[in-house]
Amino acid sequence: MKMTWRWFGEGNDSISLQYIKQIPGVEGIVWSLHDIPAGEKWPEERIKATVNQITAAGFNAEVVESVNIHDAIKIGLPERDQYIDNYIDTIEKLAKYGVKVICYNFMPVFDWVRTDLYRQDEDGSNALFYEKALAERNPKELIADVLKGAGEFTMPGWEPERLASIEQLFDAYSEVDEDTLTENCRYFLERIMPSCEKHGLKMAVHPDDPPWPIYGLPRIVRSAEHIRKYLKLVDSPCNGLTFCTGSLGASGENDLLSMASEFHDRIHFAHLRNLKRNEQGDFIERSHRTEDGDVNLTGLVRLFHEKGFEGYLRPDHGRHIWGEEKTCRPGYGLYDRALGVMYLMGLWDAFKKESKNETE
Repeated sequence: MKMTWRWFGEGNDSISLQYIKQIPGVEGIVWSLHDIPAGEKWPEERIKATVNQITAAGFNAEVVESVNIHDAIKIGLPERDQYIDNYIDTIEKLAKYGVKVICYNFMPVFDWVRTDLYRQDEDGSNALFYEKALAERNPKELIADVLKGAGEFTMPGWEPERLASIEQLFDAYSEVDEDTLTENCRYFLERIMPSCEKHGLKMAVHPDDPPWPIYGLPRIVRSAEHIRKYLKLVDSPCNGLTFCTGSLGASGENDLLSMASEFHDRIHFAHLRNLKRNEQGDFIERSHRTEDGDVNLTGLVRLFHEKGFEGYLRPDHGRHIWGEEKTCRPGYGLYDRALGVMYLMGLWDAFKKESKNETE
């Protein structure tokens, strides 16, 4: 297991690499070039500079999250081939500079949805919150609330210039159902896999967040059945999964332990976080401690250890605590995620010691 930390880049993150270096156990930085619009080639000099900055700080830069996919590819428009060519160009450049895994998603329009970025919880902390009744209101209202809550920080998946044309986006996806989106994904994967296999670079699709249709838009990575089908679209070790416990765990119908066990050899990256659901289908993100939410992180870390997981893992969204709210990107502060690292590392160390004792 390789512990990593998501960092949004110099001048685009409230947390410095120096601070991250002080968190025990963190080996790698999960990064991206967030200002490059989906579909454009990533400039080699920008890749090289970012990788050099990360490695000079004492980390590996082997995971990128994300290289976003242009809507033309998801919709299946004639110009998709040019955008896929651009994507392959970026894959090859990233591989040249040592990137091993690309986390990406195939969600239409919205990469993720929350209705409140700073919902106060019982203990006075606040966190990302999803209220099902509000999630289907006028999309312009939802977009305005999310962007207002983000403040000065960029929100990957919620680019204002793209969402300014929300009506046109919905129109463009009007004929795209689950089967169509799946076939368009197959086309994309078939095109990029030869390059991935050539360079030993693994694609790790992120599950739908939340794992159900939003505004009637199809979702194709939201359950064990969907993941099983997705991994068979191109049955290659390079076609893998980002196992996100928060995304999949938002649905009580998903058995995360069973899913992690079934797909363990195709999990290249794991996002571990906790949440608490209610009967209305709402959920709020909680601390990583197992008993604070509905996700059995203790059981999952044990399973990863037993399976000999050698991939990358990071603490996912954290609460905003100790006065950090409004000073950090929503869900991506320093303190609670650092607590999450130590909790997850503590579980891993305990299972490692337990396993060692059993063999002696």
